[in-house]
Amino acid sequence: MNIDEIIQLIQAVSENKLTSFELEEGNMKLSLKCKKEQPQILTVSAPSMDQASVQMINTAMAAGTGVCPVPAQEAPALAAGVDIGSDKVITSPLVGTFYASSSPDADAFVKVGDTVKKGQVLGIIEAMKLMNEIESEYDGVVEAILANNEEVVEYGQPLFRIK
Repeated sequence: MNIDEIIQLIQAVSENKLTSFELEEGNMKLSLKCKKEQPQILTVSAPSMDQASVQMINTAMAAGTGVCPVPAQEAPALAAGVDIGSDKVITSPLVGTFYASSSPDADAFVKVGDTVKKGQVLGIIEAMKLMNEIESEYDGVVEAILANNEEVVEYGQPLFRIK
């Protein structure tokens, strides 16, 4: 193997974003490694909601739709103190992806109108490949499910309203 062939291999490894490549030919061993790009963390603050948005949310929830129409970027503002119509609200304990069931083909843990007991699993939040069960903090009836299946949720975002 000559230097031109080695350069071609290096280019192929970097163009295809491979992280490791090894080649052995007779008594020659070639090992190429690329460092992975480090993810960049951006912090974005949520816009505050105006009175019209708050009224729209309260109207939709009062209509019994069972799902909060708040866009994901406004959900933290909702958790920060806007009245959502109940003092029995289960919020997200961490940032992650919300799942309403244990697998894609399984039934949801709970539906609007279901009676729940304290400690009953209501959903799952996946964070860093770990599945974290979200348990009810109250006995009661599920009044609303405030997050959609497979939706990214923020810390403190309301997930369920219990009456």
